Amino acid sequence: MNRADAEKRIAELRKAIAYHSKLYYDNDEPEISDYDYDMLYKELNELEAQYPDLDTKLSPTHRVGGTASDKFKKVRHPVKMGSLTDVFSFEEISAFVEKTKSALAEMGEERVEFTVEPKIDGLSVGLTYENGAFTLGATRGGGEEGEDVTANLLTVRSIPKSIPSPLSITVRGEVYMPKAEFERLNREKEEAGEKLWANPRNAAAGSLRQLDSSVTAKRGLDIFVFNHQVGDLWEDGRAPKTHSETIMRMKELGFSVIDLLAVTESEEEILRAVKALGEARASLPNDIDGAVIKINSLRQRELLGETTNTPKWAIAYKYPPEEKETKLMDITVQVGRTGVLTPTAELSPVRLAGTSVARATLHNIDIIRERDIRIGDTVVVRKAGDIIPEVVRSVSEKRNGTEIPFRFPDTCPSCGGRLVYDSAEDGDGLCEAGAIRCINAACPAQLERRITHFASKPAMGIDGMGPRTVKLLLDAGLIADVADIYTLKKEDIAGLSGMGDLSADNLLEAIERSKERGGAKLLFALGVRHIGEAASESIAGVFGGIYPLFDATEEDLLRVEDVGEVMAKTLCEFFALPETRALVDRLSASGVKTDEAVREIETDLQGQTFVLTGALSTLTRSEATELLKAKGAKVSGSVSKKTSFVVAGEAAGSKLDRANELGIPVLTEEDLCKILGI
Repeated sequence: MNRADAEKRIAELRKAIAYHSKLYYDNDEPEISDYDYDMLYKELNELEAQYPDLDTKLSPTHRVGGTASDKFKKVRHPVKMGSLTDVFSFEEISAFVEKTKSALAEMGEERVEFTVEPKIDGLSVGLTYENGAFTLGATRGGGEEGEDVTANLLTVRSIPKSIPSPLSITVRGEVYMPKAEFERLNREKEEAGEKLWANPRNAAAGSLRQLDSSVTAKRGLDIFVFNHQVGDLWEDGRAPKTHSETIMRMKELGFSVIDLLAVTESEEEILRAVKALGEARASLPNDIDGAVIKINSLRQRELLGETTNTPKWAIAYKYPPEEKETKLMDITVQVGRTGVLTPTAELSPVRLAGTSVARATLHNIDIIRERDIRIGDTVVVRKAGDIIPEVVRSVSEKRNGTEIPFRFPDTCPSCGGRLVYDSAEDGDGLCEAGAIRCINAACPAQLERRITHFASKPAMGIDGMGPRTVKLLLDAGLIADVADIYTLKKEDIAGLSGMGDLSADNLLEAIERSKERGGAKLLFALGVRHIGEAASESIAGVFGGIYPLFDATEEDLLRVEDVGEVMAKTLCEFFALPETRALVDRLSASGVKTDEAVREIETDLQGQTFVLTGALSTLTRSEATELLKAKGAKVSGSVSKKTSFVVAGEAAGSKLDRANELGIPVLTEEDLCKILGI
């Protein structure tokens, strides 16, 4: 790769890594697997090493983890909570062992011990004790500063509220969600029609960062403490000599520590221990995504030192996603609430990442064609993010001639209606090619999923009305659309299979509460194509609810932040339908609240687009965003030719570089405050 191509690729990788880092660390909603993310990071590292003049301190390879959220009080760590250098092969482990032994030998250190322990897949936290009492718990955040989540950590039963010695120490651990708890929560979410957690790590992170600690308490979180950060571990001030000694001492003090700790001087035994942990992954009660290899001697660690972000005395070996071969028995098609047909692989059951997998996503028709996947094929499957089963490829060399190319049905498998081929949206209005859609609004499969979506927690929040209950109500002929939910009577519900008086009372109470959700939630619940939760809040907030949208033009809608032409057109078409008016009228007549508090917007900055980058000292990022929006400005997350101004705070990142490239005016925080009048 020449320098020009490398520069272009480095920019692409930095943008992709920044995007996926925010989803993973800050939003707890990853779109790609850990392995795919690691490969992006590894490629960037290699290119920056090859072209050091293209490396900058703003690169994501020089940063740690995510950022501290404005939702919580920020906490400065007494000792930086850094990350480890990731490696992906046994050859890299051997190279690390050889390099560290050689470096220490030059310092006169002939004997070098290593530890091998599991890399717990969770959220890293620091626990601080003063005179033996637990006083502070904080997330890692960016490494130097994290979030104060003490109240939430107090709900984790395995964290001791006090230790049997009046010590003042800080230890580091990994909060995780046991597999059994994760499966239980996802079953509950599925029954309630809510979006499932992608994996236990993100479930743990999302649970720990709840504003309401009572929610955290219900999530069954646990912790392993794996490092002593600062403070004396013994009353007499005795200093430990090795990492394994600190682990034993922390266990004596009542901390939950990792028992699977191997100590050895042998490279062969290190590799054997890493391999054994990998083979044991499926049987462990918690997820691990790698093995950590460290120098055991604390003195030798000091001799080796650290780089800016990572220690020279430790590495993390990351296990590749587990892949298995199995037989593709059939391909079935499901109809979603917007009419999109999704192909699903029906597999000969195979054990994968600890569970039996019999079905896997095939995404869309284009994926099937591109990968030449046929019914009867031997296929390779894996779990994306270690959770969602997907078909990776077919093993064409194992074909015997009986395999059958798949073709989509000519008509909808649910209603027999006409199908069209177009682009399909996800829940936030993003498009992907290759969608085949049923356009029959009365399609039974769509109806079932539309009602389930309407009742789901992000929409009308009707507890107890998950997919099973919706199907029972439809099969019994008690509902034919979402407005019928508000006509249900106790005797109707109590007579359904598995319900009864108590379930009926609870469901009716939930239905009654849902009437107060407001116009924004109702707009999202109506399931308009391309209109996600955030867009619904913006639109309803500007227009004051549902009814004004019947008179809104595309031009009116385009004035709302983040509403594009496709969204505006779809909304106008939806609210022009007579059946939409009839449905909303019926909901309103049943007492469902359709209005929303109007967000007052000034016009000082109308038509101006701002991008915020770096840390602000006077305002938080969210405060600055709200103040700009209140003056009519749009705040975007990325810099483009349409950007009016970039506000650069401390340690501004790649957005500042992009602004300079495009000639976008750059403002200081002082400039911003003057514009805002504060």
